[in-house]
Amino acid sequence: MHQYLFFIGDFPVRSYGLVLSLSIILATGVGYFLAKQERCGYEKHIVDMGIYCGIAGLLGARLWDVFFFDWNYYSEHLTELFNVWQGGMAIQGGVTLGVITGILYCRHHKLDTLRLMDVLAPAIILGQALGRCANLLNGDAFGAPTGSSFGIVYPATTLAAHTYGTQPLWPAEIWEGQLDVVIFALLLMYRCTKHVKGQCFALYVMLYSAARFGLEFLRGDYAEKTLAFMTSAQTTSFVAFTLAFLCFIALAWKTRKQTI
Repeated sequence: MHQYLFFIGDFPVRSYGLVLSLSIILATGVGYFLAKQERCGYEKHIVDMGIYCGIAGLLGARLWDVFFFDWNYYSEHLTELFNVWQGGMAIQGGVTLGVITGILYCRHHKLDTLRLMDVLAPAIILGQALGRCANLLNGDAFGAPTGSSFGIVYPATTLAAHTYGTQPLWPAEIWEGQLDVVIFALLLMYRCTKHVKGQCFALYVMLYSAARFGLEFLRGDYAEKTLAFMTSAQTTSFVAFTLAFLCFIALAWKTRKQTI
């Protein structure tokens, strides 16, 4: 685990930033490939969407973490608001603002929003999987102590080590990244089946929300409960899963009603 790849003068080039940038670039590339497969001409918009949604995603991820998880600290340290290498990028906020930006882009260019969301769902979850690699290299999004010899012992320079010392921690970010790859494959397979427009994206939200909800029981960075028994991320996952499930059912029902 190397947080710093090299220095340009006093400026550090961090593995976190490099891998995070690669996740956006590669997700955009996969999105371009999937859009070109659709043969609807949408691929010409993917690079622009990747730039806009990528920037919005980074901003949303940071602001979500600052205001929902760490506002007590950052309200007194405003100069550190964008020090993302300290740990503090909430993927749920990144996806939320990124998707909103994509929807606005589709409306502005008069694109079929639901169809494009379906196309890009696998690309989004792949980007999330690579993003978890960045978290591992940075030593954030870490797990709670395992209470045994099993687990990851982080270097002293990481937030995980600052929080728990040399205790072995659950590899929460590794397992989430692996589950994201599984979801990526499931979404690709689902796209090959007969389904209603919009359901692939709804399935993506359901699968990721379920995975995140379960893994939150192992997380050690944000363990405070918001509703007596759920963390903030679990609450968000529960709401997102419920809304996506209702949309999944409603889309099928609406289409069936129209064909009767």
